[in-house]
Amino acid sequence: MIASSEGLAQRIAQVASDRKARDIRVLDVGSLVGYTDYFLICSGGTERQAKAIHDAIHQALKDEGQLPARVEGAREARWILMDYEDCVVHIFTPDTRAFYRLEQLWGEAPARSVG
Repeated sequence: MIASSEGLAQRIAQVASDRKARDIRVLDVGSLVGYTDYFLICSGGTERQAKAIHDAIHQALKDEGQLPARVEGAREARWILMDYEDCVVHIFTPDTRAFYRLEQLWGEAPARSVG
């Protein structure tokens, strides 16, 4: 089990990067919302790649003793949400990410790029 919410976000970012996720961003939303500390937002080039990023994160964290509280969108794989409570992961295809623009919606959150 990963000890801190920041460590969890960093671990997820590492796994996503290893799976060739694009434009990985970690938003510190802890002071803005009461249900999580971080959003991790990334893109896969296609639905298949987005699903592969999801699968890699799920397996890596499962192997480390951590399962998401819930997952949504994995079947369609255009926007996959993985709720690890301290970190909520958003995996998008490029068009879906551009449409929802979460980085702009949460623009006041401190952010950092990964990879």
